[in-house]
Amino acid sequence: MRTPRRNTVRRAGVGALLAAVALLTSAGAAFADDPSASASPAEGESAAPTEAGTTFRTATAVRQGQAATADASTGDYLYWAFPADSGQRPTVRAKVSLPESATRHGASTWQIDVYDGLRRRQACMYGHQTRKAAPDAGTVELSCVLRTVRAWSEPWASDPLPGTYYVRLTVVGLAEEDLGLPVHVETQVDPADQGGAHDVDGALAKPLVPGVSAVSAQGGAPAGSEPEDGWSSGWWTSRWLWTAGGGVLAALAGVFGYSLTRGGGRPSRVPPGV
Repeated sequence: MRTPRRNTVRRAGVGALLAAVALLTSAGAAFADDPSASASPAEGESAAPTEAGTTFRTATAVRQGQAATADASTGDYLYWAFPADSGQRPTVRAKVSLPESATRHGASTWQIDVYDGLRRRQACMYGHQTRKAAPDAGTVELSCVLRTVRAWSEPWASDPLPGTYYVRLTVVGLAEEDLGLPVHVETQVDPADQGGAHDVDGALAKPLVPGVSAVSAQGGAPAGSEPEDGWSSGWWTSRWLWTAGGGVLAALAGVFGYSLTRGGGRPSRVPPGV
């Protein structure tokens, strides 16, 4: 026959386990949803860029979450540069406003490419990297979702690593008569933090930030070459929360199991004379 004391112990153990699970889940979610983990416009920051570079060396610096515009001629190569840190999965978007259809001589095909700090072309997980605009289309929109940036990778791999990334937009299919027609471009890099599920053991000594990229007008220092909150140190990740939480759960499970074993092993005492 179970005594009220044993039931109380079991209920207390179950309650402790459920409380620990709830605490661990809420802590992990809070860390993943922390606004400070992703880039956002800071108060008093400079106005959004209104022009684009024409080479890697002159790429215009933008921050994640910041919209940029540029007026250019059809056929130009347009470049922007932005920083991406480990654990982020940036989405690059571009919208091209085309000339009046009466001035065009046919369809056009546009393409957006993304390169890392070593100028290696990075593949898009999904999106519309290349799109064809009909002769009467007013705009064409492109997008590229990069793979999650890793803190460390093998030398032979082409994984995206922390550092500067370059966006290149150009037309790849066009009637020769339409070269030089004016276009208006809007670009933006949307941040997305993937959390500790994509963390790896290891970190780069330094992020891949070429000194020739996105040079500012004052002093010749790289502009926008790092996130607003700085590069991640490489040792703290949300995996520490799950490791600590797992240890707490294991300890509670051990105490709970011991209480069950110790309580269940005692024979029931029968009062004398019963």
